[in-house]
Amino acid sequence: MAGSSVEKRLVRKLGAACVGQIPHALIIQKIAPRFWLPFTLLVWSGLTMVCAACRTYEQLCVVRFFQGFFESSLYSGTIYILGSWYKPLEIAKRTATFTAVGQIGSMFAGVMMTAMNEGLHGQTALEGWQWVFVINGAMGVPFGIFGLCLFPNLPEAPNAPYLSKEELQLAIDRLPPKKNWGHDISIKSLCKRLFASPNFYILTLYSVVGCALEAIVLQGLFLLWMKANIGKFPSYATTTYPLGIQAVSIVSNIGAGYVIDMTNRRIPMVILAGVLQLLVAILLLIPNLSTAGTFFAFYLAGTSYIVNPVLYGWASVICQRGGDDASRSVILYVMSMVQSILYTFWGIALYPATDAPYWQKGYITMIVVVFAFFACTAAVQWLDKKSQQAASEERKDVTNIEERPPSWNKQD
Repeated sequence: MAGSSVEKRLVRKLGAACVGQIPHALIIQKIAPRFWLPFTLLVWSGLTMVCAACRTYEQLCVVRFFQGFFESSLYSGTIYILGSWYKPLEIAKRTATFTAVGQIGSMFAGVMMTAMNEGLHGQTALEGWQWVFVINGAMGVPFGIFGLCLFPNLPEAPNAPYLSKEELQLAIDRLPPKKNWGHDISIKSLCKRLFASPNFYILTLYSVVGCALEAIVLQGLFLLWMKANIGKFPSYATTTYPLGIQAVSIVSNIGAGYVIDMTNRRIPMVILAGVLQLLVAILLLIPNLSTAGTFFAFYLAGTSYIVNPVLYGWASVICQRGGDDASRSVILYVMSMVQSILYTFWGIALYPATDAPYWQKGYITMIVVVFAFFACTAAVQWLDKKSQQAASEERKDVTNIEERPPSWNKQD
């Protein structure tokens, strides 16, 4: 791909991330998530199949932009729904499980698409790469229809025929109370609630730094390193060996989520993720590190996914206490948006393919990122305590009002 094409691809990705995330955050405050999220999946599926009909790179750019727009609704939207149903000690493992399922899908999708491209190429009027788009898009349709029928929506406005009235009431009663104006998305009100609160600034920064901690895995450095040393490995190595990193990521992700919920402690997972990535960076900084040592370091980098249940689980808990659904939605979507923006330039600047097989700048930066991650965690910990205190004081105020004699609440 030529340099200009790469630039177009980056602009498309950045544009889709910026244009898509915040509108989705606002739309699900007015259109039930049970409709909007499955609808965006169905549109994404249709656009994926349309890619098979594209004849020029420009056409593909346009379709992929709109794909990115509709795709951007799903991850943060699902995290938002989880935070609407689950208590603080139930969110991390579910956030981790949802993320891990996506990783598992990516693992199998890569293998499946390669097989489809090779097996169906030349068998019909469509080429192999066109069949990849058609089948991939068609696979999303039944899930979209399933979502329209059974996606639970929010506890206060459910679409869950499989739950009784008593169970739905329990779902509402066991969570922090929501504000009556929590779905208000008028510009003046929402901007005041967002920008006057430290939640927006601290959690957004934490998302950027946490995502940067995953750079070695996200940038596919192991695969680039293998291709730079292709003579050392069998022909199938580039498609199978990187799956080990995904496996480590999945186990680390889910394990961290369960530990957080069982212990109600996030700091140990933060320390573990940071220390392991520090070790990875130090090992990979060693020039001419042995093949075994390099494999160990890259596989260990998969533990960076520990940060996922920390980031989104913690953010959900903190924002949930305020009872402001619109603010919580926007913050979760912005957290995802800034991660997309980060990788439109982070990889090019620090982990370019031309530096393979040794990314000195990137590894040194990773060491700095680890300490920045620790510093940001301290800020989020302060924010957590602040939100707990505010929620406790609000409950006391409500209790005091309810316990007053009726005459106290009458106007003189």
